[in-house]
Amino acid sequence: MSDVTRGGQFLVKETKCESIFTPEDFNEEQIMMRDSVKEFVDKELWAHKARFEQKDYAYTEACMKKAGDLGFLSIAVPEAYGGMGMGFVNTVLVCDYISGATGSFSTAFGAHTGIGTMPITLYGSEEQKQKYVPKLASGEWFGAYCLTEPGAGSDANSGKTKAVLSEDGKTYKITGQKMWISNAGFCSVFIVFARIGDDKNITGFIVENDPANGITMNEEEHKLGIRSSSTRQVFFTDTVVPVENMLSERGNGFKIAMNALNVGRIKLAAACLDAQRRVITSSVEYANERVQFNTPIAKFGAIRYKLAEMATSCYAGESATYRASKDIEDRIAAREAEGASHQDAELKGVEEYAIECSILKVAVSEDVQNCADEGIQIFGGMGFSEDTPMESAWRDARIARIYEGTNEINRMLSVGMLIKKAMKGHVDLLGPASKVGEELLGIPSFDTPDYSELFAEEKEMVAKLKKVFLMVAGSAVQKYGPDLDSHQQLLMAASDILIEVYMAESTILRTEKLAKKEGADKVEQQIAMAQLYLYKAVDIITQKGKESIISFAEGDEQRMMLMGLKRFTKYTNMPNIVALRNTIASKLIDENQYCF
Repeated sequence: MSDVTRGGQFLVKETKCESIFTPEDFNEEQIMMRDSVKEFVDKELWAHKARFEQKDYAYTEACMKKAGDLGFLSIAVPEAYGGMGMGFVNTVLVCDYISGATGSFSTAFGAHTGIGTMPITLYGSEEQKQKYVPKLASGEWFGAYCLTEPGAGSDANSGKTKAVLSEDGKTYKITGQKMWISNAGFCSVFIVFARIGDDKNITGFIVENDPANGITMNEEEHKLGIRSSSTRQVFFTDTVVPVENMLSERGNGFKIAMNALNVGRIKLAAACLDAQRRVITSSVEYANERVQFNTPIAKFGAIRYKLAEMATSCYAGESATYRASKDIEDRIAAREAEGASHQDAELKGVEEYAIECSILKVAVSEDVQNCADEGIQIFGGMGFSEDTPMESAWRDARIARIYEGTNEINRMLSVGMLIKKAMKGHVDLLGPASKVGEELLGIPSFDTPDYSELFAEEKEMVAKLKKVFLMVAGSAVQKYGPDLDSHQQLLMAASDILIEVYMAESTILRTEKLAKKEGADKVEQQIAMAQLYLYKAVDIITQKGKESIISFAEGDEQRMMLMGLKRFTKYTNMPNIVALRNTIASKLIDENQYCF
């Protein structure tokens, strides 16, 4: 386990490109699975995209049944319960490619396989798993997750739904209101969170959907996007639930809810990737076909700019998502090798990388929104029409910044979790932060560095960006201590630095690994994307670092930190950003699709 980079350690530990997993490392089985999913999506979802925009809820359910018949709902389910029992990377791979055509199906799939099924596979008793999981894995039954209430959104543990034990001790009666429940309209079983007595924490229950048992629903919610994803309010009125349907232990519901969200966050990032690929491909095709001033608009620099930026963000998202997925898979395997059950190993494996899960959720959900927005812009007036895929892509993308914990919550969580890990001794931030402090007081080196190797300067730059985070976060912790939580704008800025470091490093490492395998001359466009992403990351980190420093430091300390920021964000050789964008765009335009 000593060579394994633990969650959050990317910030203080050098990672070799050979140590990370990339999409280019997919084995034969994974490629076959990807192609099988793409075939299903093209035939059943993409070809009928209009039906999803016309609120055809029955079609969403029918497609979920077909996905179940093909085994796509059972990828993560252990074989003992009717599933395929595949590794974490495979589950992310299927989530990635099955989610790109429409957010309606993507949400139904994610709610069922993730928060609808996973709490039982990870926290259920053997009897519960035998009874419910095979039906959920096959698509005979569908699952839904009832956590959010009118007064309990981000503050999930404040729900008012009550569970009262009967006098004979055999059942609970659940009463309360849940809202924004995905799959409610066609699910067979709910995971319901309720409070017993005056317990500090909520408790999870498995509740079968029986209208005769005090379960009623409002009509379908009319939403900005994901229009054919069934979303309803669900009311429980003295709903009787056997005591054996309690999930895990009394008061363990908040823990179940949070761990389910950790998995949901990285899966949500994956679910945004193929949507980006499809938006980019549609945009390239249109740009090549659309002629203005006797010229295809793909030849115009303003359009090439957008295509290059869209592809770069997608490539970066892929790089970081699959890097973290394999880290999680390896951690699960290591825990199993130490004797942990698969159930415990998976829980702890994902929890270990909760920081990366939050980073990915924020970064990729914002990238897909920007990508769809630029897609509309490339389509011009047609992009605003429901007749083109851009309009629905933009609307569907918007929810990704809200569910699985808003991006604001996830930004603050990522920094908060990292600080907690440091306090527990799991990540040594103090030592590296002290060294940065000493470096600030020292004289900078004036040696001429050797940048002859591919990415030598870029990797040095990433190392310096990590120092920016250590400098800013370290000083903020010293200044505010436990009160740092109340400085949300500072936490948000620190989080943006953390996010850009992880995304930039992942993109560079993926490309370095690819260049070593294929030869740098064969991956010119990928190298350009890695360099372009880093340049933009440096810009963002410069802005967020400055904003942070001037918010809490004064006088000499402020001047010293601003000088450090300048030193840590300074290129020796500035990249030609316009040339990089043109290199990337030319490849996209020639291939007439997203091709990386």
